Amino acid sequence: MHEARLIIVTGLPGTGKTTLARALADRLRVPLLAKDAIKEPLLDCLGAGDAAHSRTLSDASFAVMFALARELVASGHGGILEGNFRPGEHESALRSSSARIAQVLCVVEESQRLERLNARSADSMRHAGHRDADLARSMPAARGAAFLDLPGERFQCDTGASNSDLLARLDRWWCADSRTL
Repeated sequence: MHEARLIIVTGLPGTGKTTLARALADRLRVPLLAKDAIKEPLLDCLGAGDAAHSRTLSDASFAVMFALARELVASGHGGILEGNFRPGEHESALRSSSARIAQVLCVVEESQRLERLNARSADSMRHAGHRDADLARSMPAARGAAFLDLPGERFQCDTGASNSDLLARLDRWWCADSRTL
C-alpha cells in the first residue's frame, strides 16, 4: 500500500473547482471533502447572515474539512479536498499531515468566471447563502488565487479548456509508488 495522498483543488469562486474535484474523486474512487458540502448545512442551521458571518461559517467549514482529512490520512487513506483555500492561512492545517500532497489550481478567463458567478446567483437550486452575486462584485481576479505554500506537486487547470492531459498526469501521480516520486 502506498502512503496516503491528498489532492487539493483550489482557485477563486467560479473557476470550476467543484466540477473538477467531483470528476477526480469519481475517476480515482476516493472521498471528496468539499467546503461547500460542509458549509451549506451550517448555513441551513445557523442562517446566512452578513459577509462576516459567512466568512465565519467558511472558517468553520475548513476546520471541519481539515479534521476529516486528518482522519482519512491517519487511517491510511487519502482523498480530494476542494475549496477556495487561502494562502497564508490554510497551510499549517495541511502541513502537519503525513500525506503526499498535490495541488490543482483552477483558473479560467475572468469574463467566464464572472459569467458563472452571475449564473449561479440566478440559479434557484444554488444555496442563497453562498452570496455569489456579492463575490462577482467584490472578488476580482487581481486578488487571484494561488497555490498554498506546501511541498508537493503543483498542477494548473484551465477549466475553460480540455484537461485530459491533466487528468492523466494526476492518475500517474496518485498511483505512483512513493519510492519513485
